[in-house]
Amino acid sequence: MTGCADTLEAPKVEPRYSSVFLDITGPDASRVSPYSDMQCVPYARMVSGINLRGDAYTWWSGASGIYQRGATPAPGAVLVLAQTDRLRSGHVAVVRQVVNAREILVDHANWIPGQVINGQSVYDVSPANDWSMPRFFNAEAGVYGSVYPAYGFVYNVAAGASPAPIASTSSGGQDWVPPQ
Repeated sequence: MTGCADTLEAPKVEPRYSSVFLDITGPDASRVSPYSDMQCVPYARMVSGINLRGDAYTWWSGASGIYQRGATPAPGAVLVLAQTDRLRSGHVAVVRQVVNAREILVDHANWIPGQVINGQSVYDVSPANDWSMPRFFNAEAGVYGSVYPAYGFVYNVAAGASPAPIASTSSGGQDWVPPQ
């Protein structure tokens, strides 16, 4: 997996507190989006409104002091994967839905080269349930794939702002606890 570098210019967006999470759900969560050849960074920036630049793995350190970060998934938050031999630029994915404490659905670009995937299941296998060890569902093989090291989630909430309100998923999933 390569190609999660920052290659698309987006408008500047100031970090802001929002009481409304992004509506990133659609009528068919399993559909592949029509965006072709989009990289994960510009896609995550476009969908989440989080205005960070650089390779995907740099989003975690880049968010420090600008956006709130944490280990709890929330709709609209960005999951940041670390740089590895396989993910040379890291990877970012936007949380679509929290299914339960161990499973989320994400939307992201270029996990499969040249495609945007909506509603892909991601399962946390970390012993501490801190989302440091996610596995992504491989629909072709019908199994969860390899473990990828992750830093956590970046929220579209300014670092100095009050925590965002608790939000639950419409399917009765886990409530979001504001980042500490």
